[in-house]
Amino acid sequence: MTRKLQPGKLVIASHNAGKVREIRALLEPFGIEPVSAGDLGLPEPEETGTSFRENALLKAHASASAAGLPALADDSGLEVAALSGRPGVYTADWAERQWFEGNPGRDWYMAMGKVEGLLAEQGPDVDRSACFICTLALAWPDGHAEVFEGRAEGRLTWPPRGKLGFGYDPVFVPTGNTLTYAEIDPAEKHAISHRADAFAKLVAGAFELVVIIPG
Repeated sequence: MTRKLQPGKLVIASHNAGKVREIRALLEPFGIEPVSAGDLGLPEPEETGTSFRENALLKAHASASAAGLPALADDSGLEVAALSGRPGVYTADWAERQWFEGNPGRDWYMAMGKVEGLLAEQGPDVDRSACFICTLALAWPDGHAEVFEGRAEGRLTWPPRGKLGFGYDPVFVPTGNTLTYAEIDPAEKHAISHRADAFAKLVAGAFELVVIIPG
């Protein structure tokens, strides 16, 4: 039986501001007090896993142990059919620009360009289908953990469009839509994204619904 998460503080095991913002919004209907690993000054563990599940569990356990609180970690990425599932678990790594001396960090436009460049090498008729995958790991300080996975199917477009998202959002058009993730209102994206799919499974399995009545 899935362990239920009780109302109270929950560590969001991430230092990614965009990801934290999305998860905070998804937590609003519940009696949860989200606090990010960044807010607590927790170190970022090295992501040595070879799957989204392994990395999500690694991050969740690290934050739960360090904070002495339940922790929720997200490991997500883009899988492109024509690239044999790449970048996959290395989605964020493709944005690293550490080789530019004195200017470390992530350049997502560069990352999107890498994907587009590899697709362009395969010609104009290349399969542009792709999917975002999100794996959520919920861990407790005693070592117990639950894992939930969500998916969002779509296709890639070029050039990037929109300024509302983050990461690869400006080049991803979800199935049934004509707008990229970065052009869709955040509230609508929360309802259809891979993270929303995983979160719905998390809620169904591990959350106790708290009805908040406006005062």
